[in-house]
Amino acid sequence: MRIVTWLITNAIALAVATWLVGGIYFDGPSSGMEEVKQKLLPLLIVALVLGIVSAFVKPILKVLSIPFILLTLGLFLLVINAAMLGLTAWILGPTGVGFHVDGFWAAVLGGIIISIVGWGLDRVWPDSDE
Repeated sequence: MRIVTWLITNAIALAVATWLVGGIYFDGPSSGMEEVKQKLLPLLIVALVLGIVSAFVKPILKVLSIPFILLTLGLFLLVINAAMLGLTAWILGPTGVGFHVDGFWAAVLGGIIISIVGWGLDRVWPDSDE
């Protein structure tokens, strides 16, 4: 159950980021029920890949960039979040999922939104283990 709530939380946060940031988008229709039908499975796939990338690559990048994180008083973590989003789009590019991140600033803004929405959803919808 914990994995399902984690995946749904990531998917909702990613959906909010694609809705708010013009440079993060999925291929396909942009409104109506047809959009929901065509983009639900790709959204879940991207949320899963983003979660896996963040679980394995992000800690390594954090350790390697400790001097930059300290020097920038933690702002470099935004760059790491943006890198995770860009890496996810790059990994899924050849698969035909249709997920795109256009540029560094779209990735930074998307990373901020995903972090805030994910944090908020974790507060509203706590794990069943707690």
